[in-house]
Amino acid sequence: MYRLYDYPPSGNGYKVRLLLSQLAIPFDYIELDILKGETRTPEFLAKNPNGRIPLLELEPGNYLAESNAILFYLAQGTPLWPENTLARTQVLQWMFFEQYSHEPNIATPRFWLCHLPELNTYQEAALPYKQEQGYQALTVMDQHLANRDFFVQGQYTIADIALYAYTHVAHEGGFDLEQFSQVRRWLHRVASQPNYVPISQTEFAG
Repeated sequence: MYRLYDYPPSGNGYKVRLLLSQLAIPFDYIELDILKGETRTPEFLAKNPNGRIPLLELEPGNYLAESNAILFYLAQGTPLWPENTLARTQVLQWMFFEQYSHEPNIATPRFWLCHLPELNTYQEAALPYKQEQGYQALTVMDQHLANRDFFVQGQYTIADIALYAYTHVAHEGGFDLEQFSQVRRWLHRVASQPNYVPISQTEFAG
């Protein structure tokens, strides 16, 4: 059985929890508190030298890190990974967008504002810029979703899961989604998918 090492508020970890749940794949859930340094212990660093979650243990001693790589691994042979070569490439395109343009600018303000006792000088100065870049990413998404139900060829894929994780909690980073009507409709469509679980759920059938 898979074992997932994760920090519950993490959107990156939530991507994996959501996919595992939607595919009805049982897994053990190991909660780690990154704020207490629990991913920086020698024991965890032996599993993932980068000291980050999520980390999926495929079998004893065999680990896979990086949330979108884990999504790619788990989605093979399922409807969430298209058969068409172009569609597959477009899924990857949006997952790369998520990691480069979306997640750094939407997840970071959320972490700063929700999980730190106070902002340091750099964070105070960088926050408006991060939010500006986050709004630009949301604008790209909103424009793409006009007349589309999902990001790639009308099919729900891991690209949607990757982008959903931090978009649906963007308000926690100071973002107002009111102006992004297409994104809001898409968020409702994702949340209505079978076997959906909220980010707050950390108990799973093993």
